[in-house]
Amino acid sequence: MFLTVTLNAAIDKTLRVANLQIGRRHRCAPGDLQAGGKGINVARALRALGQPVVATGLAGGRAGDMIVEDLTAGGIVHQFVRIADESRSSTIVLDPAGTQVATEIVEYGPVVRPDELEAFGTAYSYLLGGSEAVVLAGSLPRDVPEDWYATALREARRQRVYAVLDSEGEPLRLGLGGEPDLIVPNQMEAEELVGFEFESVQDLVVALEQIVEMGARSVVITRDDGALAYVRESGRPLFLRATVPQLEVVSPVGAGDALLAGLLAARRAERPFAEALRYAVACGAASTQHEQPGMLDPREVQRLSALVEVAELAPAQA
Repeated sequence: MFLTVTLNAAIDKTLRVANLQIGRRHRCAPGDLQAGGKGINVARALRALGQPVVATGLAGGRAGDMIVEDLTAGGIVHQFVRIADESRSSTIVLDPAGTQVATEIVEYGPVVRPDELEAFGTAYSYLLGGSEAVVLAGSLPRDVPEDWYATALREARRQRVYAVLDSEGEPLRLGLGGEPDLIVPNQMEAEELVGFEFESVQDLVVALEQIVEMGARSVVITRDDGALAYVRESGRPLFLRATVPQLEVVSPVGAGDALLAGLLAARRAERPFAEALRYAVACGAASTQHEQPGMLDPREVQRLSALVEVAELAPAQA
């Protein structure tokens, strides 16, 4: 079973606004509402791929009710800890004119009391006991220590559960102290982590090596055209690049979450990492064909897998 953790869960509202301009009034059709946050997106994609998954996190107020109701309606098993403050809302604005750009307006999230975080820690430790892998994903709500992910990762390691961290900024940097088995930043998040911009594939390889030195055991950096990865396989370091042809994108939001779900599903099926990365990139590409984050069609994944090219890269020192 997979366990996904979304401390800063949200209600995502997706709107379609043609030619969005700041300072102008825009009219649009009613938006679509669904539970969101990176961990929830991963759980939704895992379920679409037929994988056993439980989603957990924090939920508060009417927005929290809507989050758990949407998960129930979607057939996703969940166990959220209730908090007093209201869960956040996020707005995703898509341009139906086909700009392939999404504008996101994201609230910071609720205030979490120490006793609420302690209660979640107890639930988290219990749920780890029945899990093969855990995904700790997204931003942290207010008043949650920025090193919380490192603590959660150490608990996963204590229980011998494969642990993935997918966050950004200081929670990601501090989380590396918990030695995650895998981290999955996008290119911008990886650049912030290592402190330089990537101008070439060689720069990305250097970044992969540096991130491993910072504490991650393996790394996948996601990009618009696919992903680059570092993993140890058969006792040796392996650097891979997977690319997919450009598609007509409906929405890019949540593509990285779908990619991660695909990677986990493929590795659970014991595919070699190169083939798992191929499948993962196809999942990310398939999700861009849907407006709602975490949605994908397994048949489309299979079709796109044949189009993904995977190549091995040389280490930076070579």
